[in-house]
Amino acid sequence: MRLGIRKEPSSNEARVAGTPASISSLIDLGFEVVVESGAGDLSSITDQDFADAGATIVTALVDAAPIDLLLTVGPPASSDIEALSDTGVVMGLLNPSATADELAGYAGRGLTSIAMELVPRTTLAQSMDALSSQATAAGYAAVLFGATRLPKFLPMLVTAAGTIPPGRILILGVGVAGLQAIATARRLGAIVSAYDIRPETREQVESLGAKFIDAPTQEMDEGGYAKAVDEETAAAQREILASAVAESDLLITTAQVPGRQAPRLVERAVVERMKPGSVIIDMAAASGGNVEGSEPDTEVDINGVRVFGPTDLPSRVAADASRMYARNLLEMAQRMVVDGVLAIDPQDPVLGPAIAARPDSQGASE
Repeated sequence: MRLGIRKEPSSNEARVAGTPASISSLIDLGFEVVVESGAGDLSSITDQDFADAGATIVTALVDAAPIDLLLTVGPPASSDIEALSDTGVVMGLLNPSATADELAGYAGRGLTSIAMELVPRTTLAQSMDALSSQATAAGYAAVLFGATRLPKFLPMLVTAAGTIPPGRILILGVGVAGLQAIATARRLGAIVSAYDIRPETREQVESLGAKFIDAPTQEMDEGGYAKAVDEETAAAQREILASAVAESDLLITTAQVPGRQAPRLVERAVVERMKPGSVIIDMAAASGGNVEGSEPDTEVDINGVRVFGPTDLPSRVAADASRMYARNLLEMAQRMVVDGVLAIDPQDPVLGPAIAARPDSQGASE
């Protein structure tokens, strides 16, 4: 079995799908591992580090074809597909809702695509939950990103020149990213408030030393995400949150559901009520944005408020984000090897739901 790890083609992607530690474990599973030269450079992993772990370094993966299992961070490119065997498997953050046609085409050629976004969020699959591991990295990076763009300190400082009051941070959306953002902001000494439509998050927010905003809440659906609310509830929510937003120096929004439009939490009129010099980090900008006026990977000025929509937050802490992600992939790979042979079981409770596209018995995609 030959496994390939590529150098990510996107200019703003610094992560890599393998680390020396994960490669050693993959070799123990029976894989021959090949790594594209430079794959780990932006994650502080050298070619020599990979070679010392037992990998073969190649200029391009196609030089090592055929590859049975390709590990990626983002969706595959045409050159990646050329490197795969006739029954190859590609596994990564494939953005299946946007790449469904491409993945179906690959399935028609006999290839199987496993999307890490589709790994079920269950206790059994915790070690393979890449959305959670990368959200941890993103939440941490979002606070640091915002802090470096604020024109003020976050902690309270008592100095000979006077007392500097602490900064105020509001975090909307208390999933994994939001909780990590709360913890990071608290470590920096800010006064932190947070809100999530799910009522059970109150205890989590308060356990981290933050204040939970008293606005309407809503029970979760079977997938673990908040149910859509009616317009009356949404209006009451927006009214209460507007005051909290206006009082904040730094607003971080994290609310998003894979494959769906991000919910609109903050209208432009509310942003205009914030103090000039305030900063907003909209982590959902790539999926429509939680904040009206935010744009992906762009700084927008709204009445003196700087609004950012970074889409590469995990890449800003690429070394540790890659470490966690590589472990997620390794745990998945361990479920795919049976008696030294690569075998994808559609009935597996973790692998099955994560299959974005695969050939059927006639070679067409399902």
